Amino acid sequence: MRKKSTSYYILILLFFIVTCISCKKEYEGPYQGYKVEDNSVEIFKDTGKYLIRYYSDKIVETSFIPNGEQFNPESHAVVKEPVKTKLFVLESDSTLTIQTNGIDISVTQNPFHISYSYKGKELISEHKGYIKTDSTEVLNFNLDKDEVIYGAGARVVGMNRRGKRLQLYNKAHYGYETYSELMNFTMPLVLSSKVYAVHFDNAPIGYLDIDSKDDNTLSYETINGRKTYQVLAGDDWRDLMDQYTELTGKQPLPPRWALGNFASRFGYHSEEETRETISKFKKDSIPLDAVVLDIYWFGKDIKGHMGNLEFLKDSFPNPKQMINDFKSQGIKTVLITEPFVLKTSKKWEEAVQKGILGKTAQGEPFTYEFYFGNTGIIDIYNPKGAEWFWNIYRDFTKEYGVAGWWGDLGEPEVHPSDLHHATGTADQVHNIYGHDWAKLINEGYKKDFADQRPFILMRAGYSGSQRFGMIPWSGDVSRSWKGLQPQTEIALQMGMQGLGYMHSDLGGFAGGEEFDPELYSRWLQYGVFQPVFRPHAQEHIAPEPVFHDQKTKALAKKSIALRYSLLPYNYTLAFDNHTQGMPLMRPLFFDKKENKELYDISFTYMWGDDLLVTPVVKPGVVSMDIPFPEGNNWYDFFTDKKIEGGSYKTVTVTEEHIPVFVKAGGFIPTINPIQNTEEYTIKTFNLHFYYDETTKESSGTLYDDDGKTPDAYHKGAFELLKFDSKILDNKIVITLSATTGKSYIAQQRNVNLIIHNISVQPKSIQIEEKPISFDWNEENNTVVFDIDWNSSKTKQIYIEL
Repeated sequence: MRKKSTSYYILILLFFIVTCISCKKEYEGPYQGYKVEDNSVEIFKDTGKYLIRYYSDKIVETSFIPNGEQFNPESHAVVKEPVKTKLFVLESDSTLTIQTNGIDISVTQNPFHISYSYKGKELISEHKGYIKTDSTEVLNFNLDKDEVIYGAGARVVGMNRRGKRLQLYNKAHYGYETYSELMNFTMPLVLSSKVYAVHFDNAPIGYLDIDSKDDNTLSYETINGRKTYQVLAGDDWRDLMDQYTELTGKQPLPPRWALGNFASRFGYHSEEETRETISKFKKDSIPLDAVVLDIYWFGKDIKGHMGNLEFLKDSFPNPKQMINDFKSQGIKTVLITEPFVLKTSKKWEEAVQKGILGKTAQGEPFTYEFYFGNTGIIDIYNPKGAEWFWNIYRDFTKEYGVAGWWGDLGEPEVHPSDLHHATGTADQVHNIYGHDWAKLINEGYKKDFADQRPFILMRAGYSGSQRFGMIPWSGDVSRSWKGLQPQTEIALQMGMQGLGYMHSDLGGFAGGEEFDPELYSRWLQYGVFQPVFRPHAQEHIAPEPVFHDQKTKALAKKSIALRYSLLPYNYTLAFDNHTQGMPLMRPLFFDKKENKELYDISFTYMWGDDLLVTPVVKPGVVSMDIPFPEGNNWYDFFTDKKIEGGSYKTVTVTEEHIPVFVKAGGFIPTINPIQNTEEYTIKTFNLHFYYDETTKESSGTLYDDDGKTPDAYHKGAFELLKFDSKILDNKIVITLSATTGKSYIAQQRNVNLIIHNISVQPKSIQIEEKPISFDWNEENNTVVFDIDWNSSKTKQIYIEL
């Protein structure tokens, strides 16, 4: 906060004492005074009033309540409670000022104008404020002419969303490629290159107009509902991510197996086909953690069976045994579900009788046609509908051992406007249907399977869906190079909006006339460095590597093996997401907020703090120009070749992998090959340290728990290993330390330390002042040695060069 004199604060206090009860004076113009009550501020206007509430010094909520309306306190996104904060309210003849230790608010009285600032710099201000039209209600703001705007959900319109009027209506785009304005996740959230965010906290459908008229304005347009928005400020992007996910909820850690390899397609038609596929993975020694059953588990055909939600005995005669057999091999089973019950399904009569479906205005089941048949939709807002749906999940989880759930078509795919749910019309709940569906499953697990982390794969959601453990994917992307190209943009944008596990159907989903082995290999190589590794596609071209030629299979196996080797690093990224809201995939500008050249870049990104990744998204590429952020040197992950940061550099591309570089000073923990995560342990692990004489200090972490216990970190059932380096003259000092939770026993570990970029043989290496033997490889400039480490004690290693 800016420093002010003691007399200034006395003056503020006098103003505060005089004005904190109410304002009684007469006003001319739109401004009609203010009142401070219960740690909120009401600002009166001729057309209504503003209600100001603080959630922290860096999060303030503003609600405009038009004359004749009541404030609606219900939010579907926000979980944080407003807090008491020190407010200094000052009124002059022309302005009203609300000052805090964080975001300040200034109101110009005539013409009425409200603005938000942080640390002396304006973040955003209302332009026309609240506008009422014949069909919509609008909140209108000013934008700086040069600021870049991100957000608005999943789109393929470029990183900068400015210049677009984007519909807020979740809708699938089948077979999309390099441009798509409307997709499965449309979120009422914008983030600015000035490192602030505005979240419009209202569920009904509408639009975000992000300066489409080129007049430096932002407008949120909605059919009805709350006129509420939160302004969030961050000291940097990491802080902003933490603030937003504090407001809307942190993502729980997924089960560790969710970071492994999936066998998935549209779809496996029978138990026999499923078993044969799994056996091929075993035969080829390709690691595997889960198998996903699509629509055919309950129907022989694509159409006519949705809503059966029971195994088709003709095709799956022994599903319990099959699932148990897979489980004994360390492989989890995931089942697809949809929110539709067709009139031709086995459960139609039951659904009608129990009154669980969306209704007409007259209270009858609302039916309509869509691709799969004539249908009704489960009304999850009706307690009877929610209970009926959860009972299906509960029974299959308990009686069959199903380990995860896939919620498909949850936009919902077709959702007529005149359909009524228990809490409102289809248009009022459309954008939160997938969100509340995930909530239903998540809360069911907490009630009936409290010792199990849920796996909830969903195609649509809303602000805050991450807190339900939602794992989103990018929809029915085209199986083409043009389908691969926008995947990084989608994942980076969604990670910034709280949904850190956005991923794609590896290999592409929709269409494709014939198999393209190069496209397939490159997509899987990218998949190593995206949150979930799940090849999935329409079945006319197999998405599983085990069905392809030897070369393609070998390249895929190499990618999958690398994915498993990186599990310690990746699981730590999941922990960072869980505790700090940090995306797993991060734009280059996250740590370089003043570098405007990085604002629009999505083809290269950071995987965690230390890995720079550039997917290959065009055929026949032999070299690429890659931007290397300044302030660091970088090392090729596969060859150790050094590259200086601060400019674009041309790098050679090989078919075995995509370009990946390690930040100087980076610590990368890995493990030796395993076949699935049931074998995972870090009692023995490899720790790669990338020494660079210009990086005088660096650190890294490695998070460990059992991979299964819900909320293990807050229960104290964890250990967080920390690695620190210091460069002192010709000496490297590496310190190993640990924070051990109260419900975790410190481990005896064997650390295989690999230090890269050591061009001369060290004179000596000592651990706790005791010399040890080591191997120095002159050809690849590495030093390797083992450390026995009881993590209850700090250990220091001294390498003299």
